[in-house]
Amino acid sequence: MSKPIDYDAPRRPPAEIDDDRLDVLEVRGKSAHAAAVDLDEAEAAERFELPGADLSAEELTVPVVPMQADELRCTRCFLVQHRSSFTGRVDGTAVCRDCS
Repeated sequence: MSKPIDYDAPRRPPAEIDDDRLDVLEVRGKSAHAAAVDLDEAEAAERFELPGADLSAEELTVPVVPMQADELRCTRCFLVQHRSSFTGRVDGTAVCRDCS
């Protein structure tokens, strides 16, 4: 009966494969689990911002460009888009293709 092949495992010479015994494999398996990285939950939580967080001390890092002459603001979704993305005017207001 042949052994199943793990194609993701690193390659070893055939002489080493035959020498594997159950007790050696058990020791390797236990040491692999011990190498897992322990993450501090407090450090992981600091990276996330909760909704409603106070951002008054934050500065804007993206340059704000004023609306250009060839752009329109959709009256439904309020996004500024190029004129080519508008299908027409509904009731005299500009509506983009996504909202029409």
